[in-house]
Amino acid sequence: MFRAAVRTLRSHRLRFAMPALAVLLGVAFVTGSLIYSESVSTAVARAQANSQPDVSVEITADRSAPSRPADSAGGGPRLDDTLLRRLRALPGAAAARGTVEGRSFLAGSDGTLVGDLNQAAGINYVPDRTGKDPRYPLTAGRGPRAAGEVAVERQAAERAGRRVGDRVRIVVNGTARSARLVGIFTAQDSRSAAGGTLIAFDTRTAQEQFAPAPGSYSGITLTAADGTPETQLAQQAQKMLPSGLRAVTRADLDAEAAASADDNQKLTALLLSFAGIALFVSTLLVANTFTMLSAARAREHALLRAVGATRKYVMRLVLAEAVLVGTVASVAGYVLGIGVAALLSSLFGVTGGPSAPLHIFSVTPLIAAFAVGIGVTVLSAYLPARRAAAVPPVAALRTSEPPTAASLRRRNAIGLAVTAFGALLVAAAVSSQNLLYGAAPILLIGLIILTPLLALGVTGLLRSPLTRLAGIRGKLAVENARRNPRRTAATATTLMVGLAVITAVTVVVCSVNRMDEQDADRSMTSDLRITAVDFAEIGDDTAARVARLADAEAVTPVIHTYFDVSGGNSLPANAVNPATVQRLAAVTVRKGSLDRLDHGIAVTEKTATDHGWRLGSRVTGTLNNSGTKTSLPIVAIYDGSDALAPALLSDRTLPRTADTEHRPRVESVLVNAAHGRTAALRQEIRHTLDNPALLVQDRTDVRAAAAARTGPFLNIMYAMLSVTVLIGALGVVNTMGMAVFERVREIGVLRALGLDRRGIGSVLRLESVTISLLGSALGLIAGSAIGAAAVLGQESVPLVIPWDRAILFFLATAAIGVLASLWPGRQAARIPMLKAITTDTE
Repeated sequence: MFRAAVRTLRSHRLRFAMPALAVLLGVAFVTGSLIYSESVSTAVARAQANSQPDVSVEITADRSAPSRPADSAGGGPRLDDTLLRRLRALPGAAAARGTVEGRSFLAGSDGTLVGDLNQAAGINYVPDRTGKDPRYPLTAGRGPRAAGEVAVERQAAERAGRRVGDRVRIVVNGTARSARLVGIFTAQDSRSAAGGTLIAFDTRTAQEQFAPAPGSYSGITLTAADGTPETQLAQQAQKMLPSGLRAVTRADLDAEAAASADDNQKLTALLLSFAGIALFVSTLLVANTFTMLSAARAREHALLRAVGATRKYVMRLVLAEAVLVGTVASVAGYVLGIGVAALLSSLFGVTGGPSAPLHIFSVTPLIAAFAVGIGVTVLSAYLPARRAAAVPPVAALRTSEPPTAASLRRRNAIGLAVTAFGALLVAAAVSSQNLLYGAAPILLIGLIILTPLLALGVTGLLRSPLTRLAGIRGKLAVENARRNPRRTAATATTLMVGLAVITAVTVVVCSVNRMDEQDADRSMTSDLRITAVDFAEIGDDTAARVARLADAEAVTPVIHTYFDVSGGNSLPANAVNPATVQRLAAVTVRKGSLDRLDHGIAVTEKTATDHGWRLGSRVTGTLNNSGTKTSLPIVAIYDGSDALAPALLSDRTLPRTADTEHRPRVESVLVNAAHGRTAALRQEIRHTLDNPALLVQDRTDVRAAAAARTGPFLNIMYAMLSVTVLIGALGVVNTMGMAVFERVREIGVLRALGLDRRGIGSVLRLESVTISLLGSALGLIAGSAIGAAAVLGQESVPLVIPWDRAILFFLATAAIGVLASLWPGRQAARIPMLKAITTDTE
């Protein structure tokens, strides 16, 4: 049987090429995602395991303990020199080290920040008796000894284009400053392995910038003496720690880091979901191909039955062919998957240095490749195999067996029911978004079942226009598409699924993009706004420095804080300059006045109503975790934008705390320029601050930034979903190619009646475009409905149907139809007329 299957594949290799290629692409997507995921997980685990090898136990704050600031009246636990000396004296400790860490960014020679900003850190350099830090071995220069000196990790220095002795620009706590680069070091640190930058300061400077309290440390690490297990050292340390601190072993630290690093798992799940869509479309293509092959080889199967083959033998023969196709596709798909994994590693790399080495022979991707490739192919070929085996020998001797009207009626009835149910679920998903995960597949499956009926209806409508436009060629193309509505439907649905997903994603992203633009327009009430890049912050003195500029007419910082009111509720608040905020932001005072904000608090009308407050009511609680209770009268009730809700405070009344963890952060600085001086002031601000971590934006910039936020995401979605569309295009090529093989005699008769080679190609081209546009129309309608349901279920997100992109998708699908017909048209044109007329196929 397998020898017969091999001979069949060899004799019909072109017919099996397209389904094999479709499965190959799906397998490549799956295995590439799994190889990339396993390689990255291994690289991250290795980087974490190798990071800071001198750490056996770390002393950190106990997050489960009640929060108390270190500088509060209660005097919370502190990691200071006293505790450090006590821990260093433990019998199982070979060394103890106080660490101070925080955000710090490095600018390159071009003035821009270098490295992964999420992994940028400032650390303290702790020299031993030789003046060197064993944790950060120097490769050039020396360690920092005073303020104004820094050392930089080697890869970061190379990316910044800096050498020992250069003046470097760094950003710490939102303020840019210059420092002398006195040393370059290497580090076994997971942050530098992930592409971040490490900047080392002397301990005193690092404590001033990053310590949670004056003279304290961010953490203390212990190195176990030889023969002392880290668990024993952790137990010794825990016994002498005050409440609120905990001793964590290195093994627990690595486990916590692995558990918190879930970005790779999320990306893998996303990639596999797109691979699943591609495989689903591949299933449709493979099933369509085996269905057409079964019809084309009906006489062959009949002869096998006539010489004694049973139904089971014919069925096993077809499935054996599917197994062979799936095996070849799995092997080739796995090889291509290695390339996909390399491409993913370059696109979504997690290291700043060399890419993570790919584990190309991992067990899971290998098993997945053959399970998916063979499983999808066999599953897709099962029903066609049953149909081939079920046809009696006498009936199978016919060259074709069109579906009966009854079977189409049953299919149409089922399709109408499933489509209607899916449409109702999509409509219901507007109120319950979770329904959309089941509604979308049901709607698409219903359309797949119903497409033969839709194909007959659409082609019936196109018959007259195409006949007028292209004459007899147009009529022949439509009639060919109508001849077998099952085949036409199966081909169109391979395009429909991919285009539906692309359209749904486009509708959602464009709608969110419109919401971001509207929010940007509403929030941008000042001439200029200063914000920080991701993971950076704005310095506390930024607003004051800008206010001193000659062209600055009004300036206010917007500082996010919170007010823990009595009863355990937290009231978010924004600290602003009371004298200028009404000129810079959309704030309408309903009662009272902001002039007295230095001695009170202002709340929105909604907040006052919700809490039963009125003008003069007192709000009692703790500001910004300061540890000191405050009672503030309500001096104003106002309406304003969401950015300044639900409460306002004066920036001059915020409590100053040395606790860096709970220190209020400047969210933005709003600036109005003197008349006609906006552009000039913008340049003045950039020159004065000279901070590459800050953005100085006008209204146009804010809107453009909001619009550009979703662009990379949408491009990635298009790139991933393009595989599905490619498989759909292969389906069109496959159908048209099979049509040429099946209609050899018909082509010969048309040639004999006067239709030239270009005319034959034109008929096939029109038929291909008709099928492609049918799939395109269904995909656009279904995708728009799914996307609209997802958007309408979200508050404040306007529904945007991107008609320009929909037209582009429609035209692109027509182009796919034209391109898909080129090879079949060329093959049809090459068939000699006399041979075509005398062939035994129709």
